[in-house]
Amino acid sequence: MTVTFRDVLRAWPIVHRYLRPTPLYRYPLLSARLGFDAFVKHENHLPIGAFKVRGGVNLFANLSDAERRKGIITATRGSHGLSMAWAARTFGSRAVIYVPKRNNPEKNALMEAMGADLNVHGRDFDEAMAEAGARAENDDLRFVHVANDPLLIAGVGTYALEIGEDLPDVDVIIVPVGGGSGLAGVVLTMRAIRPDVEIIAVQAERAAPMVASLRSGEPETVESADTFADGLATKQTFEIPFGIVKGQVDDVVTVSEDEMKEGVRTALETTHNVAEGAAAAAYAAAEKLKGRLAGKRVVLVHTGQNIDRDTLRWALGLFDAYA
Repeated sequence: MTVTFRDVLRAWPIVHRYLRPTPLYRYPLLSARLGFDAFVKHENHLPIGAFKVRGGVNLFANLSDAERRKGIITATRGSHGLSMAWAARTFGSRAVIYVPKRNNPEKNALMEAMGADLNVHGRDFDEAMAEAGARAENDDLRFVHVANDPLLIAGVGTYALEIGEDLPDVDVIIVPVGGGSGLAGVVLTMRAIRPDVEIIAVQAERAAPMVASLRSGEPETVESADTFADGLATKQTFEIPFGIVKGQVDDVVTVSEDEMKEGVRTALETTHNVAEGAAAAAYAAAEKLKGRLAGKRVVLVHTGQNIDRDTLRWALGLFDAYA
């Protein structure tokens, strides 16, 4: 299975038939703090509050009639499941979704409110995904991997095309990375339309398989993914995204839990937008790299806003929920 820039171009009219382009704003206070022109790509303004719905729309639009009647099955920590649930409802289909125990309760409730068949299984995402894969075979459902799917990657790549349209002279894009579909979409698009743009990947220190893989040149697996940024909480590097981004990313950086916690505060203070942990990683990376990015036009991809109430209160210092 391969994905090319042509696939992103094919996804463009499909995605925009259902979703409006998201805004790209320059924020004066954020720019002043960081010492460069800081633009934020607001993927949190999409209907599910996260970028992944672009991939969901593209996937469901390309299912056969028989697949759409039966529905899909997948596993998630949150935003991918929200994408599948929203797209399934939009296309009159069905989404069977597996989540691990102790998953974000607010994301679970939203998936169910969208009509998803929600199932709780396993200690972590990997165990939930294995169970979903087994049931896909038993029930003859289309299994949708969280990132290892060309249709998802092509769909999410449309946000990079929007960046290219709205800010053609962009210098740098900072991309939070979980499974890698978003980073793969940015690489496919920018290397085609602006090959000189610097692409920076950021992961949580406690869950950084893609960073390890990009540094070693081979797919890596880490032992744990213990981070409050559930959108980044994966232990594996997935084959298709890694094949796309290998050798195409200019810098990789990891950020700590405290740095992402501060990133939540920074987003709220400087943009008045709520950032989930994964999105906060972009702000944390920008702070970490601001010395060498001085004077440049930098896009921070605000990947999502789906942080639960208790985690948000903790990040803002209102109580020690994670002490």
